[in-house]
Amino acid sequence: MAVSANRLELLQIADAVAREKAIDREIVIDAMADAIQKAARSRYGSESNIRADINPKTGEIKLQRLLEVVEAVEDYSTQIAIELAHDRNPEAQLGDFIAEPLPPMDFGRIAAQSAKQVIVQKVREAERDRQFEEFKDRVGEIVNGTVKRVEYGNVIVDLGRGEAIIRRDELIPRENFRYGDRVRAFVYDVRREQRGPQIFLSRTHPQFMVKLFTMEVPEIYDGIIEIRSVARDPGSRAKIAVISNDSSIDPVGACVGMRGSRVQAVVGELQGEKIDIIPWSIDPASFIVNALQPAEVAKVVLDEDAERIEVVVPDDQLSLAIGRRGQNVRLASQLTGWDIDILTEQEESERRQKEFNERTELFMNALNVDEMVGQVLASEGFSQVEEVAYVDQEEIASIEGFDEETAEEIQSRAREYLEAIEAELEAKRVEFGVSDDLRSIPGMTTAMMVALGEDSIKSMDDFAGCAADDLVGWSERKDGETTKFEGLFSNLDVSRADAEQMIVTARLAAGWITEEDLIEKEEAEQGEDGVAAEAEAATDEVAQA
Repeated sequence: MAVSANRLELLQIADAVAREKAIDREIVIDAMADAIQKAARSRYGSESNIRADINPKTGEIKLQRLLEVVEAVEDYSTQIAIELAHDRNPEAQLGDFIAEPLPPMDFGRIAAQSAKQVIVQKVREAERDRQFEEFKDRVGEIVNGTVKRVEYGNVIVDLGRGEAIIRRDELIPRENFRYGDRVRAFVYDVRREQRGPQIFLSRTHPQFMVKLFTMEVPEIYDGIIEIRSVARDPGSRAKIAVISNDSSIDPVGACVGMRGSRVQAVVGELQGEKIDIIPWSIDPASFIVNALQPAEVAKVVLDEDAERIEVVVPDDQLSLAIGRRGQNVRLASQLTGWDIDILTEQEESERRQKEFNERTELFMNALNVDEMVGQVLASEGFSQVEEVAYVDQEEIASIEGFDEETAEEIQSRAREYLEAIEAELEAKRVEFGVSDDLRSIPGMTTAMMVALGEDSIKSMDDFAGCAADDLVGWSERKDGETTKFEGLFSNLDVSRADAEQMIVTARLAAGWITEEDLIEKEEAEQGEDGVAAEAEAATDEVAQA
């Protein structure tokens, strides 16, 4: 069968559009068929169910009206009686559709314009879908492009097969781009929006630096060296923590390269951003000391529960450890995930002296002893009256200058003091109306019950409705800074695990849950852990294979 000029031209147009927009030829032909259907409805009636088919090999256009087979016809433009349907197709059943051929039609000016709009819209949607599918899997990669235009500080980048944007806050400070400049950036997000897929690039993202090092350092690409964490002050300074899986390879040296060639390539891409390459350590103290380089650290004190560390530096190292505008300590905190407090040796000495004086005064007031006895107890490591009251009497008697009689008297006074405090707390508990049932919860003290009463938590049901965060507080980390929110028991030395156990006990006592519920939950968690362990083992086997 010969293909007419018009049909051949139709196929050539479909091929050209498909090539230009980088979309499937079938999508373009389907768009043309939809356009013909719309034009045909405007001629034969918009209520008609018309289907247009274009043969992808010959370009032949076939128009058909679809009529639904029904018992009684209500709309002759879309339905056909079953008796008439059997005349055309003896096997037709209710609910089937009978295709009625329609004669070819000539497009008028309005119909042609309408068809063009349909084709353009369909092709644009297909192009957007193609762009989204292509770039959604490239999140986390570095792409190269050309600056197309700059709008209000935002850089529009032509990626060849799509258009992306680097927002002003994702550009390195003091970095200027002009039309035609080549730019390299990190794809950190791709979203499907009403106006089409939006591809967001960044040159300030920490992973941009990771990918640049991966390109420059073969050992990172091969997995011999791992980048564990990155902290950046874009355009100014950055810290990167690395570890080697091969003991014969120095991770820092490999990243620096011969005469600094590798790190300088990254620095050049980042507009001269200074990069500190730090060996990662599983020991938080060692890692934090390394992260504070080039400052020297004299001593560290860890608080693992709060993920906070106190770093003591020599007086002449303070400004170096903090850095200009706090940059060094801020980056070290972001890199390690710990809050870092920096003190000089003199400040630490003054603080310890202050704590010593406070403990001395506490013992003097609580035990009704003179300053010397208070200082002796404080210097022996006692920090609370409870410790003095319930420690083995021989431990106090063994202190130089004390005897058994003195130890007994000190402990007697300590217990009297604690009993007086307990009586005051008990009176407050009663005043607040806190139920005595709460005492049945292991670990619950009168001081805790008073704290609950101050927050109108008075019964077992009230306490069962609490969350661990309500009791011990929580922390929120944003932009490298951690904000601490206090809980009801924040000043009462209660761990999160203890708080969770107390809440579970209260819920059991209140009848919210049963022992069977706890057993089922524990078995489910063990099952999930087992599945995760099996998956990890299988992954290891595949990797080894």
